[in-house]
Amino acid sequence: MPAVPSLRLRPLFRFGLVLTLSTSPLFVSSSWAASDERRTYEVPAGTLGAALTRFAGLAGVNLSVDPALVSGHNSSGLSGTFAVQEGFTRLLQGSGLQWVPVGDQAYTLMPMAHDSDSLQLPSTSILGAEGGGQGDVFAGGQVARRGSQGLLGSRDFMETPFSMTTYTSEAVKNLQARTLGDLIGSDPSVRATNPAGGRYEQFTIRGFSLFNSDVAYNGLYGILPTYTIDMEMADRVDILKGPSQLINGISPRGSVGGGINVVPKRATDQPITEFTGSYASDSQVGGAVDIGRRFGDEDQFGVRFNGVKQSGDTEWDHQSVDREMAVLGLDFRGERLRLSTDIGHTERITDAPQERVQVGPKAKVPDANDVRHNYAEPWSRAHTKDTFGAVNAEYDVNDSVMVYGAAGARKSNHDFLRHAVSVTNDAGDFNVQPRDFTRDENVRTAMAGVRNWFHTGAVSHEVNLAASYFYMDFTNGGARYATSPSNLYRPVETPRPGTPTRLDPEVYTESRYSGVALADTLGFFDDRLLLTVGARWQRVKVDDWNNDVKGKTGYDEEKISPSGGILFKATDKLSLYANYMEGLSQGKIAPSVSVNEDEIFPPFISRQIEAGAKYDTGPFAITASVFRIRQPAYETNATTQVFGPNGKRQNLGAEVSVFGEPLQGFRLLGGVMYIDSKLTDTLDGAYDGNRAPATPEYNVNLGAEWDVPAVPGLTLTGRGLYSSSQYLDQANTKEIDAWERFDVGARYAFKVDEKAVTLRASVENVMGKRYWSSAGASDDSEPGLTLSTPRTYLLSATVGF
Repeated sequence: MPAVPSLRLRPLFRFGLVLTLSTSPLFVSSSWAASDERRTYEVPAGTLGAALTRFAGLAGVNLSVDPALVSGHNSSGLSGTFAVQEGFTRLLQGSGLQWVPVGDQAYTLMPMAHDSDSLQLPSTSILGAEGGGQGDVFAGGQVARRGSQGLLGSRDFMETPFSMTTYTSEAVKNLQARTLGDLIGSDPSVRATNPAGGRYEQFTIRGFSLFNSDVAYNGLYGILPTYTIDMEMADRVDILKGPSQLINGISPRGSVGGGINVVPKRATDQPITEFTGSYASDSQVGGAVDIGRRFGDEDQFGVRFNGVKQSGDTEWDHQSVDREMAVLGLDFRGERLRLSTDIGHTERITDAPQERVQVGPKAKVPDANDVRHNYAEPWSRAHTKDTFGAVNAEYDVNDSVMVYGAAGARKSNHDFLRHAVSVTNDAGDFNVQPRDFTRDENVRTAMAGVRNWFHTGAVSHEVNLAASYFYMDFTNGGARYATSPSNLYRPVETPRPGTPTRLDPEVYTESRYSGVALADTLGFFDDRLLLTVGARWQRVKVDDWNNDVKGKTGYDEEKISPSGGILFKATDKLSLYANYMEGLSQGKIAPSVSVNEDEIFPPFISRQIEAGAKYDTGPFAITASVFRIRQPAYETNATTQVFGPNGKRQNLGAEVSVFGEPLQGFRLLGGVMYIDSKLTDTLDGAYDGNRAPATPEYNVNLGAEWDVPAVPGLTLTGRGLYSSSQYLDQANTKEIDAWERFDVGARYAFKVDEKAVTLRASVENVMGKRYWSSAGASDDSEPGLTLSTPRTYLLSATVGF
């Protein structure tokens, strides 16, 4: 790139055309658009040209510039109160450009003095949050404007042809979310399908299962802990709805309803030193530290550490949770090179963890209101340990090409002493069969890619080419013990297991996924129309051994999956979009409750069609979409207890979400999802037309926050959740009722000796209702009832030093 003298303007009229980035009249009253007058602006992230257009129009000033200067540059937008010149400075930060006054309320752009030595690519970093400016957070602070989209980089939600919500660390803290399960209660498209006091967390998105192993860490699958993910490590959490194989590749467990990506914390430009003390009823007490610093002549080196220790009893009988987490993040920000690495360790011990309640063919659905004690035996236990790490790198080859790569690994050891809860009759009787279950996992994953920005005539291009590789092996083993009777309503304390009655076979499984993806986002009409087309070649290879004898159900298959999306910016506030996404997913694995336990089934293909609209008013936003997702259906036969495919299922649905601050000091976060989920092509047509199991017709979430005007720093909070009834089986003979839950809370922020202090208090399930919150995961192998979270009191105090 040739050097540009600091005092030489590029010819503004060399093409005989001046691009005027203002919607205001040529002459504007200086009393209305004075450069030092501060006004509130909401400018969405996007191309630099589009951002400047909106800002100049809102400010009532003229801006003229050579189109080549802003071509290929993006902006993170602007949100807040600024003077005109201050606003221009914020929007141009890092672009290598500066504003220059050329008349009364008229400006132009020119390169900075050292533009030749400092390159700035569009804001598509894969390295995680950087504690960015105000423009990265939507009004209200609960949702971020930009979200990570794997192959396609980081994009503003108004320029994304998908349905996606990105929750901020501020939302995590104010919800007092300890795990991912605590956070997803804000999203109507997501539901937890395992008890909050259970061995592990599992979710559904748009009615399809999502396992923790399918939650990405800065774009890499399989790095995060398998069973429970602590939220203190997260700066942002991206929730993408719909199959995401094009942008993220195949996930370890084949989730198709959507994806979740946890973005790690990075040291911000301002030092961070925070301590949070916490309490959760019945007697869980803990503390967390968050420390961040930047070093170097230009603050190019960053260090961020987060640590947690919490232990004590929960609201359930003889249940306790002891958890520890430590995550260290390091990063380097150079002119062309950006590096980061994260190293983490988590450990969790849960005594008497609850299981899903399975309902036998001769038993009715139990009455949740009569389940008043913990039905897990006091000797049952879940002990999980996960050590993980990742390295990410980006390098700007020039002002239009960036290469990037990442690699990660995880080693996990899991030890469970558990028992299933399978009710056999209307009285609630079940047999306790203790099982000692161990699982050891090793994961190695890597990806690399190149991103290129260029123009062909009036059409802009962002071409992405990426390759990925994922490897995981795991070993399952254990033993079974003699059974003892118990009851769901009147639990019986049985003896601690002694001598095993049977040793389980040692099952060893290796999974390898590889893929290459190519995508091009074409921009027409100054990027008002964005068309993304692409495809991903994927290969799935799975092998298994049973007591060192190679299994017969392994496979090696490959497929090319096309996907695409289109987005039209009808106005600066309204975006319309549609997409088609197709993906290959790993086949299901038969569960422990089936007679063909651990049998691996072939991969399957899922397909989604979606259309929607996004309306950004500035203070708040509304998104709406309709979608259809199809994939094979699986079940464990009630008579034979054999797990396998049985027909297909189609989820036809609609979503509406709202977030932001529609009134000063009043924030909203929530929405509604409707799903019509039908079974087709079942064996002999027995269940054709039935509703798919574990899929409520409606989910509704609405959270609100109100800053009390009379007491500065005091905020009152409330949240309501609702799910309609669900079937437990494909025959639609067993059903759980609709349910609702209400949470209330408050927080108070103030200063003591210049130290920022925030006190938080909340009550989950304030009405103390008992209900079945889920009938299991609709498309996985273990149907069962999830008992509601009991009334739980949460307290915390955060002090910033």
